[in-house]
Amino acid sequence: MDAVRWTIHGEREIYDSEWMRLVLVDVEVPGVNRFDHHVIRYPMAASGTVVHDPDRGILLLWRHRFITDTWGWEIPAGRLEPGESPEQAAARETEEETGWRPGPLRPLGAYAPSNGSSDQRFHLFVAGGATHIGDPTDVGESERIAWHPVAGVRELIARGEINDGLSLTALLWALAFPASLDAAS
Repeated sequence: MDAVRWTIHGEREIYDSEWMRLVLVDVEVPGVNRFDHHVIRYPMAASGTVVHDPDRGILLLWRHRFITDTWGWEIPAGRLEPGESPEQAAARETEEETGWRPGPLRPLGAYAPSNGSSDQRFHLFVAGGATHIGDPTDVGESERIAWHPVAGVRELIARGEINDGLSLTALLWALAFPASLDAAS
């Protein structure tokens, strides 16, 4: 099975910041050729939470993303802080962005969203309910926060109102395996 495993001969940094690092990786495809491949390295993974309450639905944030100049509904999510576990980050980000403390978190899954060009990793959780603790402390994250019935989330997806990859993956994963939502509640 290792016949097509690429060989890494080294890498050279092009740019570095606390958010990302761009490198050229000297790789060789067995029996084909050797070349430089652009790779974005992320120093921290990210976590997101599908907060589900049987009576309220799913908690989402309405926000603007300046990079794509788009508005859409998203699940609470963000990067891990140093020394923080993916589960701790998921709970913290939910509180900071929504003002709701998530109930017990259960792993939904983890994935690499762009493994052909980056080493970024997303960890996804589902929370059984949430307790309102006050206003969001991270006020720059969203214009509004709302609970949506599960059927309504399906409609938001169909209308293109949920358009970021992390949220789409988490929600579609949870909807594809409804037992994950039931187990969390």
